[in-house]
Amino acid sequence: MSGAVPDTTRSAELFDRARRVLVGGVNSPVRAMRSIGRDPLFIDRAEGPHVWDADGNRYVDYLSTWGPAILGHAAPAVLDAVRDALPRGTSYGAPTEREVVFAGGCG
Repeated sequence: MSGAVPDTTRSAELFDRARRVLVGGVNSPVRAMRSIGRDPLFIDRAEGPHVWDADGNRYVDYLSTWGPAILGHAAPAVLDAVRDALPRGTSYGAPTEREVVFAGGCG
């Protein structure tokens, strides 16, 4: 993104609507945006190391969703794994082999 001030009209509209239905208008620690003198951005999509706001502005995502996106957003290997897992269901309330594998007990 260049040094120009981005248009955030759509994000502002979404924030106005969100304040009517969510405490503080957001569902995460972005409430702290006030401490730097701005309203939060509303993210529309993400890919690799970038996020795009609701106004189409692209940013480097230094937060990486607080860590879980260490491979970047929409990493092909992660998307493939999710596509493979979804038909099996996503939550059972009981132990699964995958839990053991993810925890490192695959050997």
